[in-house]
Parts: sequence; C-alpha cells; structure tokens
Amino acid sequence: MMGHSGSVPGAILAADVPVALSKLTTAIEANTTPPPVMDNESEEAEVSMATRALPLIDLFAAAAKAKSNVMWE
Repeated sequence: MMGHSGSVPGAILAADVPVALSKLTTAIEANTTPPPVMDNESEEAEVSMATRALPLIDLFAAAAKAKSNVMWE
C-alpha cells in the first residue's frame, strides 16, 4: 500500500516517510469493504485493515513529525 518492496531488513528515509504515510492512509480510506458480520458460532472476529494499520499510521506520523527514518529488521 505504501509502495515499498517489503524487504526485510528495510527502511524508509525521513524524506520519503510523508509520502508513504499518505499512500497508506489513502489506500485505507479507499477500502470500501464493509465491516465483518459476527455470528454467534464464530470465536474469532475479523479485524479490519483500518484497525490493523493504526499502529503503523501512528508510527509514520511520529516519524514524519520528527523527520526520522523508519527502519525494521
């Protein structure tokens, strides 16, 4: 969604963080999949992409504010 290769280890440079964040939030907002319907027999709830992306969005927003790189192993 952010246009990154997904390689591990990887990094997004500070200058590219705002663009990656924008791509991610645009893709999440464009997702029109309705929330899952829970039935009484299901023990596991499906978690939406928007909910799963919140920690990553927060991380990228903080990195953009601090003008910091984002790196992972």
